[in-house]
Amino acid sequence: MSHTETAEYRIAHLRERLAKGSAAEMGVRIEMRGDSVLLSGSVPSAACRDEILRIAEDELSGLPVRQDLVVVCATAPDHPEELA
Repeated sequence: MSHTETAEYRIAHLRERLAKGSAAEMGVRIEMRGDSVLLSGSVPSAACRDEILRIAEDELSGLPVRQDLVVVCATAPDHPEELA
């Protein structure tokens, strides 16, 4: 199995683990970019982002991992928006 095939297999396993795990994140994109793996997308909390990165480090040990995970706050505003 080549390095790329091995990396793709590990990425597929990471996707499954994220979908089934406590993070249950299906909105995170995981893709090979050159020799590294990029995780990108939106997550509901910093704790969720940290959990995803911990799982990724575990699954992709030895591969460079870059991340562009944005924490999106979905709570209602605590004050009305003022329009000019």
